[in-house]
Amino acid sequence: MRTLTFVIGCGRLGASIANYASQQGQSVVVIDSEKTSFTRLDDSFSGYTIVCDATDLDELRDAGISNAKEVIITTGNDNVNLFLAHVSATILGIPYVYVRFDDPEKGFLIQGLNVKPIYPFQLSWDRFNLLKSGAESK
Repeated sequence: MRTLTFVIGCGRLGASIANYASQQGQSVVVIDSEKTSFTRLDDSFSGYTIVCDATDLDELRDAGISNAKEVIITTGNDNVNLFLAHVSATILGIPYVYVRFDDPEKGFLIQGLNVKPIYPFQLSWDRFNLLKSGAESK
């Protein structure tokens, strides 16, 4: 059975993750509150798109999130992302939850949960240090 992946937030990061998962043969559902966000998905994207308020638990359940093996949360709002990470991990029991935080200090709020944080700031900082040290030339 193929992995069911839910991506919540279809900005640049969410769309890129959804496109990649689709290319890898995963079943992908992308949720966003704005229909126009789905224009970021590739023409070859073979998953589903749902316009809904991801903070509404009934809407998430109607979208089928309870069947997801993994949820990737990439909205532009750290507080929404934190809420969705807690819901996904504790209420819905999703096995793999990934959440984007712009503020690295939000990480302590998910300690002890089966949630893995993504920090764009940290990734940029690490990349800068690699470039500055000469360990990476491009």
